[in-house]
Formats: sequence, structure tokens, C-alpha cells
Amino acid sequence: MANQQFSRDLVTGVVLAGGRATRMGGQDKGLVTIAGQPMVAHVLERLRPQVKEVLVNANRNLSSYAALGVRVVSDREADFAGPLAGMASGLAAAGTSWVMTVPCDSPLLPADLLQRLSMALERDDPAELAVAHGEGRMQPVFALLPVHLLESMESYLAEGGRKIDRWYARHRVALADLSDVPSTFFNVNTPEQRQQLEDRLRSAIGTHG
Repeated sequence: MANQQFSRDLVTGVVLAGGRATRMGGQDKGLVTIAGQPMVAHVLERLRPQVKEVLVNANRNLSSYAALGVRVVSDREADFAGPLAGMASGLAAAGTSWVMTVPCDSPLLPADLLQRLSMALERDDPAELAVAHGEGRMQPVFALLPVHLLESMESYLAEGGRKIDRWYARHRVALADLSDVPSTFFNVNTPEQRQQLEDRLRSAIGTHG
């Protein structure tokens, strides 16, 4: 990985939208309207320029996601097995050698997320994958993963493993410091957080409008 020029053409973006969203009353979080658009649309707007293609991992409302102009892939395991299962589906469906994952409920992605993750890989060679670090901890669903790790991930899932951190512990992980952009990790799990984000995005739209 060292000294490799990391191009967007090597990377598929995978938006993880396959959860139950119990804290949002079971609403499909990616489709919750924020500042006049589904929340996932804000994610897609920031993610698309950084990658070759974007996929959405979803387990319901598939046609609503597809209507946004993306390919939709569901978990290959039933029963909402968690974000790692969504990552595995994204790795399996990607037509590139790398996948960058982000959650559907964090629409304030930095425009240079891929650059930050790939630079961490290059810095920590021979790391196998890169994960964002901010707000004082690892942020496991913001990750840059090589597709060849799919076999390892599937083996872990087949063993009954669900926790991302435990799977990461099997591999060499580079941490990308995003402490200077904490808004990256502002996510929406409650109606109150939804309102906070809406106010923030409307203010930004007004500033640039």
C-alpha cells in the first residue's frame, strides 16, 4: 500500500442503512426527511464525488433507496445481523478492489474522507484497512476496506460474530485522525437529534444560497 496513488476509481462507497433504528421508533433512518431531503440523500451528495460508485445496504424500502439512483444490496443474512453484515454485502457486491463504508445517519461527511483514510493506510503500511478515529474513540463504520478481506469477514459472521471491533482485532488497522472535523460523527438516533441536524443543514444552505 505504501506510496500507492489512491484513486476514487479504486473505491466503491457503501452507505450502511440496514438497521432497525429502534431509537427512531423503527423509522428507516436513511429516509427520514432532513432539510427537505431524505437523510441518505445528504450522505450521497458528499460521498459520490469521492468514489467510483455508491451502493446502499438496506433491508427494507429497497425501491425508495433505488429511486435515488443507487444500486441497493441487502444483507445476505436475515434478522438484521448488524453493520458488519452490511459491510460484507457491500464487499461482495463491489466492482472495485476497495470499499469505503459510511452510515446513513451521518450526513456531514467531510469531502476528503477517502483521502484521510487512504493516507492513514499509507502512513501505517503494512496496515490492511483504515478506520476513522474521532470524538475520543474509533468510529468503526467509517472505514476503508480491501475487498479481499471478505472471506475473513464471512468466516467471522459464520462463527456468530457480530461486533465490528472484534473482527478488526484480527487485522492490522490504521487509524485516521478526524478529531478536527467532529461533525463527521454527528448522527441521528432520536427525534431531537434530527431537529438539531435539520437546523444545522438549513443554516448551511442559507449561508451558501
